[in-house]
Amino acid sequence: MPFPENQAGGWEVSSIWSTARWGRASSPDSDPRGWRSFFQQDYDRLLFSTPVRRLADKTQVWPMEENDGVRTRLTHSHEVANLARSIGSRITADRGSSFFGADLHTHVQPVLLAIGLAHDLGNPPFGHQGEAAIGKWFSQRSDWIFTHEMEGHEAQLEKPVPPHLHREFLKFDGNPQGFRLVTRLQTNVDHAGLHLTAGTLAALLKYPVSASNVDPDHLVNKKFGYFESEREIVDWVRAETGMAEGERHPLTWIMEACDDIAYSILDVDDVMKKKIISPDDVLAILLHDPRSSSSGAVMKTRDRFANVQASGRDADVARDIKIGYLRAYLIEELIQEASKSFVASSDAILAKTHNTPLMEGVALCSALKDVAKKHAFANPSVLKMEAIGAAALDGLMTFFWRSISDRKDFDDIASRRNGALAKYGWSIVSSNYIEEAGRSGLGSGDASAMRYRELRLLTDMVSGMTDSFALKLWKQIKEIPE
Repeated sequence: MPFPENQAGGWEVSSIWSTARWGRASSPDSDPRGWRSFFQQDYDRLLFSTPVRRLADKTQVWPMEENDGVRTRLTHSHEVANLARSIGSRITADRGSSFFGADLHTHVQPVLLAIGLAHDLGNPPFGHQGEAAIGKWFSQRSDWIFTHEMEGHEAQLEKPVPPHLHREFLKFDGNPQGFRLVTRLQTNVDHAGLHLTAGTLAALLKYPVSASNVDPDHLVNKKFGYFESEREIVDWVRAETGMAEGERHPLTWIMEACDDIAYSILDVDDVMKKKIISPDDVLAILLHDPRSSSSGAVMKTRDRFANVQASGRDADVARDIKIGYLRAYLIEELIQEASKSFVASSDAILAKTHNTPLMEGVALCSALKDVAKKHAFANPSVLKMEAIGAAALDGLMTFFWRSISDRKDFDDIASRRNGALAKYGWSIVSSNYIEEAGRSGLGSGDASAMRYRELRLLTDMVSGMTDSFALKLWKQIKEIPE
């Protein structure tokens, strides 16, 4: 049975592939020779952007890893993009029809590549521990930073940060920061970031709700996917694509599944590459785990390992061959699982009633995640670097808060800084971030208030750093006497 192609629940399927670009009534920059679709242009814009290159120095699992064979956030993102393209192609081929009315090569594949590549752009240094460190910094100051001019002062802000927006900072998350990065912070003549299409931006919203509408019991809405500062853009995206608060683009489900596949298999791949455990250890674990012992991929891997063992190859060569077999067979099985789950749920996905990640309940994926948790995320060297990274981010947040807030005129965010340390810090803040903090004050909503803009500028600056830049700057700052 082919996909439903026209509409469901009042949602016009063709609109989710909108090629409109934010800030322009039309798109005159279309490829004049017709070699690239609008969505292929989106992928190219991301691929050549500075934030994507910075991912090469951002943590996937192993912070500041010296082994070049171990993944960074950049290699992880390319792999997620590749897996997403493969699943989209497989689903379309298996069904023998177009993908929700869209062409595989001009629409589906490039959007999947784009959102796979961009899905972690907003992550701060040191990954999820970096997110936690930023949130902790705000939590430790929550009794005054949202409501008062300064710590220990009674003077309250004329326009405090509303309580419903505190979560944006207390639970800082890289997903909305990534959306902000590609729509606001990247320099553009129209102040439109990378000027991506509405269709691609809709698919990039993994969590399609604001901080006010987070529902911990709803798997799609358990986190917020955009900040108040980007509400206007999200409203425009939804007007163009026919989507609403809490509704996911169909391709977002695939990108999420590929992220799960990547960190369940490929993070284990890195553990083997670092020789913390061997491929034979991983196979033994999977054979003895009832969740994976009957897996076809595990059975094939066992047989291949026996062949490798009998081949008489050098031990190091045999190890690498085994790692390759494990990776290939496990990826193949999980791609099949994700594809089957998507096809089985396609009616609910199109009707916007689906609420279960494609890899949820996939036993093999769960077993692999446990291997990664035990041997990668709980490794002492990882935990040590995460602790160092958390301390660095805490120090940098304090340093840049002083640089942002210690100025002559509270109502002018770009006014002269008061002290030498504040002046030094302010000189480091990216000029495009400062420009955006000034421009956002021209509006009239909650995001235009000075304190909100100050806090947004603070998180923009710190989250945009790479791991090595953050550590180097933190060490330099500690050398400056008070």
